[in-house]
Amino acid sequence: MPTANHPSSTVPDTVSNAAGRDRFAARLAAHGLRLDRLAPRVLQINVGRLCNLTCVHCHVNAGPNRTEVMAEDTLERTLRWLETTPIPVVDLTGGAPEMMPGFREAIRRLRAMTPARHIIDRCNLTILLEPGFDDLPAFLAAHRVEIVASLPCYEPENVNAQRGDGVFDASIEALRRLNALGYGTDPDLPLHLVYNPAGARLPPDQASLETDYKAALRDHFGIAFNRLFTLTNMPIARFASWLRRAGQLAAYRQLLEDHFNPAAVSALMCRDTISVDWRGRVYDCDFNQQLGLHATDTSIWELDLEVWASTAIRTADHCFGCTAGCGSSCGGALT
Repeated sequence: MPTANHPSSTVPDTVSNAAGRDRFAARLAAHGLRLDRLAPRVLQINVGRLCNLTCVHCHVNAGPNRTEVMAEDTLERTLRWLETTPIPVVDLTGGAPEMMPGFREAIRRLRAMTPARHIIDRCNLTILLEPGFDDLPAFLAAHRVEIVASLPCYEPENVNAQRGDGVFDASIEALRRLNALGYGTDPDLPLHLVYNPAGARLPPDQASLETDYKAALRDHFGIAFNRLFTLTNMPIARFASWLRRAGQLAAYRQLLEDHFNPAAVSALMCRDTISVDWRGRVYDCDFNQQLGLHATDTSIWELDLEVWASTAIRTADHCFGCTAGCGSSCGGALT
């Protein structure tokens, strides 16, 4: 199935360097590559943009003053639709997904489904220390929720520069609380960390950096975790604004394009993931979601998976971010 090209009038300025041209689609064609869908394995639900942090690298423009949060009826319709499908994994993201009013009920419902869904909580760690949320670690452990937690460096200065003063210390305390419950050591309680570069560069080798992370966190703080995921910063939203102010936006986009890795294409998360926003709208990935690049005009509860299988994956120039270097996905490097 060929990749579709869409009119440039529907694509925000932050998507493309060349108006009307999808250079990523052209690069795929030049390499004889196709971006076909696989059977959907993950339903990634971005529950909204409300967050207790305002991070420099955030591609969602999330923060404490955002009001976009999934409503109860939207969540209910989404869960009812999911129950009719074989999709095994639900990936909750945001913002801080834990701040959605229906977060706990959603987890209870997902674990009670037949079969029970595997749940991933993309957690910024600091939310677990906030008033009203400090019992969440025990709740997540009781429901065997996998935690993928952002910790962009094992050095305080770098973390605080990206995410705010005091965030590193709060993250370490949250990790200690999770470890105390078995996260990172109990096979039923996986705890993974996420690294993303502080500036306009690609992530280093994931395996080598994981070794460094594990040594530093173990030796200095007694913290254990399972895997490290390295993510490439996407030149959209707040990070694009930071690049633009620094005069680095064009150079960073070129860096991503110059490091296109054809071996990463087969593992792109858009192939087996359905992305849903806080209103129930459907996208190929969370990045397309933030740019308003709809995969279909239907809401998730109207989606026919047979029709979805034949729908072209929508691409634009920002897709070079997922194929640069070792590749990048919500599960880390691709090659």
